[in-house]
Amino acid sequence: MDDASLIGEVRTGNRAVANLFCMRVLPTVDRTVRRLLGRDDSEREDLTQIAIIELVRSIGRFRQESSLDTWVSAVTAHVVYKHIRRRPLEPHLSLDAVPETILRSVGSGSESTLAVREILARILRHLEAIGEKIAWSFVLHDVLGHGLEEVAAIMGITEAAAQSRLVRGRRRLHQRIAEDTELAGLFMDLERIRAE
Repeated sequence: MDDASLIGEVRTGNRAVANLFCMRVLPTVDRTVRRLLGRDDSEREDLTQIAIIELVRSIGRFRQESSLDTWVSAVTAHVVYKHIRRRPLEPHLSLDAVPETILRSVGSGSESTLAVREILARILRHLEAIGEKIAWSFVLHDVLGHGLEEVAAIMGITEAAAQSRLVRGRRRLHQRIAEDTELAGLFMDLERIRAE
């Protein structure tokens, strides 16, 4: 059954097809939850189930202006965001959030991994200092790769507000990083490690 047929049947209340829908969206839900929480978060499975329930409940609002996977990812991220926005950012930004290509480019040794961890911890402190809502806009867009429309949906704000928060977040974060001489030293150490 293609996505359009599946969605149509779920909207009619067909329970058998609702199970197929849940199986269809589970990989996207799981991937989105892992990206936001990390692989080892104790609430990952619970939030996956909550997101699937929300998807079934809100299927009537899906206007099919984007792909099913894009919509599933945005709804799931909104569920997770609502749950975690009171937590500090640090538990959600770990090496799990760093794209694998970046980690491979800095090397796989323990010294380079430690250097990346130190840099990430320092950047996290700067993110926490720029304000939670602005920081989350930056993280959702620039770190986790959500588009502005998705960031707006996840955070329950307009796209213009998401854009404004993102611009302010980038400016504040870049300013703080530029003024951080210790962080510059960590980047130099990482370059030295990579050259060896």
